Amino acid sequence: MTAKKSERKPKRRRVTFSLASPDAKEVILLGDFNQWNPKIHPMKKNKSGIWEKVTFLFPGTYEYRFMVDGQWRNDPQNSQTRTNRFGSENNFIDVQSA
Repeated sequence: MTAKKSERKPKRRRVTFSLASPDAKEVILLGDFNQWNPKIHPMKKNKSGIWEKVTFLFPGTYEYRFMVDGQWRNDPQNSQTRTNRFGSENNFIDVQSA
C-alpha cells in the first residue's frame, strides 16, 4: 500500500488596503488581481477619513493603484513600485502563503 500525499492548495490570504484621503468623494482599488476593473473593489471611508478595502488573494505578487476621484494615486504606505506600460508606476505587494 502506498501512502497518498495530501496536496494542499494555497489558501487565499486576507489583505487590507487603506488610503488616507478624507476629502475624497470616491476611492477605488484597482490591480491585476481584479483585472483593473473599477466596479469590483470600491473602497469605503471610515469615520477617520481612511478609505479601506479588504480582499482575499492567493499567494503571489500583485500590482495595484488607487483611483481617487478619477485620478490615479499610488499607495504612500508602500514604497515598492514597478514601472507600468504607460510610463508611470504601480505599487506591488507580495502575498505570502500561510
